[in-house]
Amino acid sequence: MTGQQVWRPTRRRLTDTLLAALAPVAVCGLALGGLSTWTAYGNAGSPARITVTGGRVYLPYGDAADTAAFFWITNNGGSADLLKVTSRAVDGAGTLSRHRMTGTRSASAQTVASVAVPAGGSLAMSPYGLDVTVPAKAGRQAGDLVSFTLHFERGGAVETLAVVVRPGQDGT
Repeated sequence: MTGQQVWRPTRRRLTDTLLAALAPVAVCGLALGGLSTWTAYGNAGSPARITVTGGRVYLPYGDAADTAAFFWITNNGGSADLLKVTSRAVDGAGTLSRHRMTGTRSASAQTVASVAVPAGGSLAMSPYGLDVTVPAKAGRQAGDLVSFTLHFERGGAVETLAVVVRPGQDGT
């Protein structure tokens, strides 16, 4: 056997080994570059940046014991869970409720412990979905302001105001 015959199979094995190692190295480099870019733009591990706007409380109808409050919640950072809602302006703490239509002109309400507000997303409360059920308070009039504190797992406590409106006055 000549030296050249021994060299060709060895060179081929070396080439095959290098090509086989190149694929995972290239994939790891691409993943590292993507994660570095994601981090450089402030997306990795960013805390929740919660804003609450559009707060409104329905003026109770007749002798109803409860009414509902609604908010528009936006999360421009990481994910956060709405844990609870409190208000010094209402008797008793509000509870998160989810309403579902169960048939013609009927609905059911279910108390929920928390609601996810996705990263980079928003949550719009409405009478047809999620709301805050609060005890009705006598003497409230349309235009009054009611203070609330919304508590988030990562975003902390956010204090906000809700204006008292007549049902249907705000387009709902």
